[in-house]
Amino acid sequence: MTDELSTARHEAYVHVYENADFKELRKRYSTFVVPMTIAFIVWYLLYVICSNWAPDLMSTKVAGNINIALVFGLLQFATTFAIAYFYSRYARAKLDPLATRLHEQFDEEVGQ
Repeated sequence: MTDELSTARHEAYVHVYENADFKELRKRYSTFVVPMTIAFIVWYLLYVICSNWAPDLMSTKVAGNINIALVFGLLQFATTFAIAYFYSRYARAKLDPLATRLHEQFDEEVGQ
């Protein structure tokens, strides 16, 4: 990589960082990821706390040999897949258009 190309890329990165679309992209990303992360951590910690300090609740039978602990554990997997699904839909609709536009501007500025 030549020094000229390296300088051009550096300047392009600075322009992308200062771009209003980039700020909007970060804002949109954070408005989804932060609440979902907090919600999932709280949900996970509820499972752990109940497993440690509410064994009677967790051992309550729901059907046959299936108890609340097993249901909670399986719901952890379901929640993970649901969050991933909703994030992919959100990203496709709200993040990808901005990211694509920024990527195209970067490539145009660098000359690729």
